[in-house]
Amino acid sequence: MRRRRRAAVADRHLGRRRFDHLHVELSVALRIAVSRFGLWMELHECSLDPEHLTQEGAIAFCNGPLESYLHSCGLSLSRRELRRLSRKIERFDPTIPTPYERFAALS
Repeated sequence: MRRRRRAAVADRHLGRRRFDHLHVELSVALRIAVSRFGLWMELHECSLDPEHLTQEGAIAFCNGPLESYLHSCGLSLSRRELRRLSRKIERFDPTIPTPYERFAALS
């Protein structure tokens, strides 16, 4: 039972890390801070759970509803920037700490 609980916690943590990564990469691509709450709610409207976001779900969001979400916020990304964002989300492995997390662990 403990292993299942740990696996469930680990899965939830990985999904949240995917959401956090999506938020950060989107903010960097737009060069502004995107509303976490707005992005969270948009994912819910697309029937995706940000707490348990899968790689496939994040990529599907980037390739579909993201463009209309940005338009509703008065923002836009070029097709090239959208493809670049999608590739970054696709390549992200939540099991590996980011360089920022490694440095933060040292302090």
